[in-house]
Amino acid sequence: MPKNKGNFAIVGVGGYVAPRHLDAIRHVEGRLIAAADPNDSVGILDQYSFETRFFTEIDRLDRHLEKLRRGPASERVHFLSVCSPNYLHDAHCRLGLRLGADVICEKPLVINPWNLDVLESLEEETGHKVFTVLQLRLHPRLAELRETFLLEKNGMHDVDLTYITSRGPWYDVSWKASVEKSGGVPTNIGIHLFDLVLWLFGAVQSSQVHIGQARRYAGVLGLERARVRWFLSTDPADLPPSQTSGRTTFRSIKVDGKEIEFSDGFSDLHTRVYEKTLAGHGFRIADARPSIELVHRIRAAQAFEGDGEDVHPAVHALRGRA
Repeated sequence: MPKNKGNFAIVGVGGYVAPRHLDAIRHVEGRLIAAADPNDSVGILDQYSFETRFFTEIDRLDRHLEKLRRGPASERVHFLSVCSPNYLHDAHCRLGLRLGADVICEKPLVINPWNLDVLESLEEETGHKVFTVLQLRLHPRLAELRETFLLEKNGMHDVDLTYITSRGPWYDVSWKASVEKSGGVPTNIGIHLFDLVLWLFGAVQSSQVHIGQARRYAGVLGLERARVRWFLSTDPADLPPSQTSGRTTFRSIKVDGKEIEFSDGFSDLHTRVYEKTLAGHGFRIADARPSIELVHRIRAAQAFEGDGEDVHPAVHALRGRA
């Protein structure tokens, strides 16, 4: 396969994140040969190719790609991009491996950590690999910060992590509100930020959960180089009073009281993930495992009311509203 070229198929092409993968495939000069989604409103495919075979049933995609696998090498799928709902990720990763393809899977790679063990076994059996999208690690500003933190000796930091992304009533009846299908707020909303703080500040030493609700979670992490107070929410009522200009999302990371500014630089991160993957340096199962184990631990924890400095300011604000 020529460098930065290859045959791609994509599962979940009708979903929210799929356009970022489609853009990345085009950028690396990939050939999109097949796509699947239960939703047939996928006219977006015409922006990328008029030759992409489309299926509304995964079994038919499987049959088509298996036929190609048994045909000329030039027609076989080399990469399967997985953008389906979270609870289907591991099944679709297994499908890609068994079809003789490498896999590029959106996060979370899986919901439960034991599914990672099966994928690693299948990698060994098939000789193909599973990669995932940990794009914040490629943000230039965050990469610079990590180098700074790693160079510090005996440095411990106080971190406040806040992510509020407003969702309407539709969210409560979608698969994203189901813990079994999405992993709930810690996994569906928080996985990339938990991966980020683990990458920046080291492994988990302790974890406490102060709020565990359908729409919001909060707690505190003890990491090797930081204490992280975190708050995640999909409830618009949790947006800070200072939020202006009609924006419905609030993202903030403060280190030792100083805001880390990384609002820009997101537009091409998926493309950079694809470039890194095709160059042989993509993010593997081992990279994804720490954050997946952490969110599983958070979901399983019994929430209790903390107090003092270990409680995120947003939790104090909530208690004041009660």
